[in-house]
Amino acid sequence: MSFDPIDFLERAVQTPSHEEVGKMRDLLVETLESADTGAEDAEISVEVDDAGNTIAVRDSGRVGPHVVLNTHIDTVPPHVPFERDDESGTIRGRGSCDAKGPLSAMLAAFLGTSPERGRVTLAVTPDEETDSTGAADLELTPDPDAVIVGEPTELDVCNAGKGRFQATVTVRGANAHAAEPESGVNAVRAVGDLLAALDSFDDREDRPDESDLLGDSTLVPTTIEGGTATNQVPAECSFVVDRRSIPPETAEGFRDALESHLRDHAPEGVGVEVTLAERETPFLAAFETPADSAVVRELRDASGGAIRPFGAATEASYFAEEAPTVVFGPGALADDEGAVAHAPREYVRIAEVESAADALEETLAALCD
Repeated sequence: MSFDPIDFLERAVQTPSHEEVGKMRDLLVETLESADTGAEDAEISVEVDDAGNTIAVRDSGRVGPHVVLNTHIDTVPPHVPFERDDESGTIRGRGSCDAKGPLSAMLAAFLGTSPERGRVTLAVTPDEETDSTGAADLELTPDPDAVIVGEPTELDVCNAGKGRFQATVTVRGANAHAAEPESGVNAVRAVGDLLAALDSFDDREDRPDESDLLGDSTLVPTTIEGGTATNQVPAECSFVVDRRSIPPETAEGFRDALESHLRDHAPEGVGVEVTLAERETPFLAAFETPADSAVVRELRDASGGAIRPFGAATEASYFAEEAPTVVFGPGALADDEGAVAHAPREYVRIAEVESAADALEETLAALCD
């Protein structure tokens, strides 16, 4: 019996994976192991590695390219119940578009393709929404020649994406009685000047040039806290910044540049320290893949979608240094009414899942012919 991506998607959305992914991974492994591909060669091997990645391989046994399909099975909390709406042709619920819709399409393409040359690997990670420890530890052998990362792109082929760094800016002054403010150094007041200085951070001479694909970097303050008593000049205040980067900026390079910039704009007597968020894994960096790469051309021709950047940071950055990498899948991060992915109204269109499966299968066949 042939694989039905919509049947799998319905079961997947009804399998919560916002707190732990064990049941969702079991469903995925069971589906792969029980699949009847009807092919005498390129049989499927399936394993779950020590990092919790599910890795399935179809190897032709003949020399050729190694094409990787990658997406994730974890979702953000809270769980949103499954609902199928045949009138609108949608499946709703947490993970329907991010990223169980893309996973369903990739499964269909993987199971429907028997490569003439080389091999196809389906690599599904367990914690993309948090620390990406699965992707960081993923070992792909041989090195990939092309990688397609499943995320909601509305069937467009996304050949670039900004990175995401997070840092905390700690501002230090000196305590004093609020009745004698001139005897202290007010860290909260100083933060006002430093928040304003963020606007000029990307005006410095050594900033990365604007990317033709990605445009300019962004720097956004997101949270702030400071002070310990309502009648005391506060000695410390801190705020968190979200950096959406463009190549070739690195996390450490961003930290050093931001600390230097803010120290130059700090009031007298104010100390400034910038620290990157603690992670077990590398930050998700920006990536760019040339539009004339084979994987971009073939997937664009098969899907009919536009070639454009992706709007969010993804694990694509972990693969892009080694191989041409694109982001592709059914569903949208947002629509005309507002947020879709990570939102209570998350949904994916059934026709898009089916179209994505067809486009991926056609692309795999073209690359491995």
